Amino acid sequence: MTLRPFHLAFPVHDLAAARAFYAGVLGCAEGRSAAGWIDFDLFGHQIVAHLDPAAQAVAVSNPVDGHDVPVPHFGVVLTMPDWEALAARVSAAGVSFGIEPHIRFRGQPGEQATMFFLDPSGNALEFKAFADDAMLFAT
Repeated sequence: MTLRPFHLAFPVHDLAAARAFYAGVLGCAEGRSAAGWIDFDLFGHQIVAHLDPAAQAVAVSNPVDGHDVPVPHFGVVLTMPDWEALAARVSAAGVSFGIEPHIRFRGQPGEQATMFFLDPSGNALEFKAFADDAMLFAT
């Protein structure tokens, strides 16, 4: 099976701040845009920031491996070198991590590198990587 890109539309309260974050900090190429939305290329996937001036972040979390994981969240499974580069870029940009870059489930099935941070509208993002991609759905 050939993996196809996913599409995700999400609310932001400020398109200029979203553009600065997704293009400037995360390095996402910008695609089409209009007065109320912007397409971004998030590691080959199409995400669309839609303007909602009243957008409010959802403040729910679930415990996972000793951390409070924000729900909902989205992101991409990267290669380990790309994950390390993104962690360095986000850190250098002064973005605060909700969950610092670390290895989760160390020595267990599903061992993964993970990090969480928020965009300027409070949308939670998780980026992860596996030393062995076969562990993605390990039980």
